[in-house]
Amino acid sequence: MQSRYEDPTFEAGTTLPRFGGPTFALRFRLMRLLWMIAWLALARWTPPPLRRWRNTVLRLFGARLHATAIVHAKAIVWWPGNLEMGAFASLGPGVICYNVAPVRLHAFAIVSQRAHLCTGSHNVQDSGFELVSRPIELRANSWIAAEAFVGPGVIAGEGAVLGARGVTVKLMEAWTIYAGNPARPVGNRTPAAAAAHPSTAASAQ
Repeated sequence: MQSRYEDPTFEAGTTLPRFGGPTFALRFRLMRLLWMIAWLALARWTPPPLRRWRNTVLRLFGARLHATAIVHAKAIVWWPGNLEMGAFASLGPGVICYNVAPVRLHAFAIVSQRAHLCTGSHNVQDSGFELVSRPIELRANSWIAAEAFVGPGVIAGEGAVLGARGVTVKLMEAWTIYAGNPARPVGNRTPAAAAAHPSTAASAQ
């Protein structure tokens, strides 16, 4: 696991969050405050068709987005600089993208409403209960269904599916359907089911 001291955005020093100290450096906390104000003022009220405008706002804060990526106005992105999205990848309404560490969605990866992508946890063996983080990667054509939870370090293989309200903290094999808490394989998915429409395939390369 990546500790809070391995990332320059974390606060250096001996005062730990459990004892009232800040987790993140002051400069980064101010940057996040500016980000939250910008999203609230410029994007959160926008209707679905204005996705390109929302993408522009995200890019101003470091997000790496394909031109066709979709982020719903009601999605919550903790820090755009840790977000990368490929062609037609999407974050639906109410999605929580807690990307203390990087989150990458490949082409056509879908995260449905109110799902939670959580890259952060805490070291329960440490007296300071310090924050630790690991990246999340959702490969092409994967789908995280409504209200599901994806924990730190998870890789969803190509075409993998996590069913509604499922919970996973482990690797999801390609073209496999998972469900439950903890999520377990319940079936297979055929690659043809996720094939790109001919009119969009070229732009996903």
